[in-house]
Amino acid sequence: MMAKTSKFNVVIIGQNNRLQYEALLFAASLRHSSPGFSGRLLVAVPQTGPLWPQDPSIQNPNVLKALDQLGAEIVPFDSHVFGASYPQGNKIEALLALPEDEPFILFDSDTLITGELADVPFDFDRPGASQKVEGTWPRPTLYGPGYDGIWRALYDRFGLDFESSIDTTQPQDYWRRFLYFNAGFFFYKCPRQFGARFLDYARTIRDEEIPELTGQTLDPWLDQVALPLVIHSFGGGRDVLPDGLLDGSVSCHYRLFPLLYAREADHVIDVLETVAAPNKVKKVLKTYDPIKKLVIQGKGAKIRELFDQDNLPQREQAIRKAIKAKGLWQR
Repeated sequence: MMAKTSKFNVVIIGQNNRLQYEALLFAASLRHSSPGFSGRLLVAVPQTGPLWPQDPSIQNPNVLKALDQLGAEIVPFDSHVFGASYPQGNKIEALLALPEDEPFILFDSDTLITGELADVPFDFDRPGASQKVEGTWPRPTLYGPGYDGIWRALYDRFGLDFESSIDTTQPQDYWRRFLYFNAGFFFYKCPRQFGARFLDYARTIRDEEIPELTGQTLDPWLDQVALPLVIHSFGGGRDVLPDGLLDGSVSCHYRLFPLLYAREADHVIDVLETVAAPNKVKKVLKTYDPIKKLVIQGKGAKIRELFDQDNLPQREQAIRKAIKAKGLWQR
């Protein structure tokens, strides 16, 4: 039986671009769908500095006011390692600015909360992350090494037990045999412990010569390469949450609004349109074209009509192409 922690913090990244609007929608969906959530909602915001050619912080006073009205707290953090060259590193460096020894779950900003988050039986002593993932990394080359050799080299580099991470029910050298997560959400009992190790592993993988990684692309996959190593090092894994809750009935990582309308469940659409409707939120969201056109003006319904949600094209590229052909793509 999993231990249930009643109080934990929810963290998202906010920035002076589309993420600020996604953060506002996330906050509105959390308050709408999860009245039982009693923790803090923290919006981690990178600050201007040498690694950012332009100020990345949220400067829109209307966005800041709306976030405040939804009970979100802004947590500024500095970028020392990644910054504009690898913005996915925000979710790594932000952890070091969060409250120490307070359990957390970090969600990508392009997520909606669609159910009661307080009912998810987190065991924050055992970290986990999103398993809504495809085999994006590594891509073994013709002359090797294969999946086993590449992943084994990384576990060995950090002194981790590789064999215990393997899913032996999966075929030899199939990507699902090896621990791999989407970084769309992850959680643990202390953000600073998790963040320090995440930063160490990611920087090492990026900067040091690891021969087995020759020919492998780390941008944009670096966070997802380091993440399973961090989770395994803290005793987490694949089996830490019941299926069907996060990336299921309780949360939706939609990524882009056209894709949301094309393929997500009716309930997700209902949550999106409901939380975007109140005037204090809508007047801010309508300054961002994809939300204005697809959600507020209702053009998302035209995208939805193009697809049978129970029989979607297998490849995302086909979905994108069909939407673009109708002139409905918004990013």
